Amino acid sequence: MIELGVNSVLFGGFDFATACRYIKLAGYDGVEISAIKGMCEHLVLDSWREQKDEIKRIVEENGLKILSMEVASLDEDRLIKAFEASAELGIPIVNVGPGGKSDVPEDLENSITKLKKMSEKAKDYGVILCVKAHVGSAIYNTPTTLYAMSKIDSKSFGIDMDPSHIYRSGENPEDAVLKVLPRVRHIHIRDCKGRTSGPGSPFMQVCGRGDINLMAFCKNLVDGGYSGPICLEVIGALQLPLPEVVAIASESYGYLNAIFKYIGVR
Repeated sequence: MIELGVNSVLFGGFDFATACRYIKLAGYDGVEISAIKGMCEHLVLDSWREQKDEIKRIVEENGLKILSMEVASLDEDRLIKAFEASAELGIPIVNVGPGGKSDVPEDLENSITKLKKMSEKAKDYGVILCVKAHVGSAIYNTPTTLYAMSKIDSKSFGIDMDPSHIYRSGENPEDAVLKVLPRVRHIHIRDCKGRTSGPGSPFMQVCGRGDINLMAFCKNLVDGGYSGPICLEVIGALQLPLPEVVAIASESYGYLNAIFKYIGVR
């Protein structure tokens, strides 16, 4: 089942209740709760137990699901807390970045070692740890993703496919997704203009405004058998007023929902 959500980092300038209210009004099925230290901590991992009841209440009142959590970091202490919180809150997926630098072999091996270790720990909590290829990091394109997949055989490890990072690494995501699809458990989605290191302004990340062939990407995703969360992840919106943030979420929902209705899965 394709479920559309929003990473709450888009609403980083507002509280979690506000984020969920407008994510629901925009039409989405769920939310990816941001626990990214230094960027957006709607879930503060150091005090998640104090937050859990309020978070449950907010998502239930808005008729949403928590589809995933983004931690970004591979720090072991933070990830254990993320796994504990996920088990309590019923969050199936924890998303991280790979860390390290591109084309540095020891960084790639270190990233894979950490991912392998933490995916084994994720299994104890019934959670899937997903990593995405990230521009400039140790895992940054399809070859490095496939290499990581070959080294980590845990069922608690998966790929978070992000077409924006793959596009900006010089590949076409609609082709790349077919190569990694057997291990894809989560999708981060946004658009971008050009193959630059950054994704551009928040409004250039709106699905349908950039250069990525998201129609072909989504069709190949579905044709390949993917069924799971697809979460809009737009960064850089911290200073935007609420109406502009809501416009980003709403326009992207309309575009994605139309695609998946056309394909026949919504």
